[in-house]
Amino acid sequence: MRRVTTTLGALAAAAALALTVSQPAQAAQAAQGALIINGAVYYDPSGCYGSDVFPLDVENQTDGYAYIWNGPYCTGDVVLVLSPDTAAVVEEGVSVFVE
Repeated sequence: MRRVTTTLGALAAAAALALTVSQPAQAAQAAQGALIINGAVYYDPSGCYGSDVFPLDVENQTDGYAYIWNGPYCTGDVVLVLSPDTAAVVEEGVSVFVE
């Protein structure tokens, strides 16, 4: 009977521990607002956006940061980081990533 009690106690402790462990972090949410790239408007953007028009004219009207890359599909190097509510024309910009 002592073995059953010990086993049940261990199971109860494991269950209590499982309930107290925090849940994994939620996936990042899209930025709120509008990202405007060469006149194209993306509402609540998230991820990578490209353009075939040069220079790259970017307006970051979101609450997140916009990273301007010098390669397609957000590859290469980040050439500029736009804070929320800022804009820039970037000669070497090819794509934009927003968190």
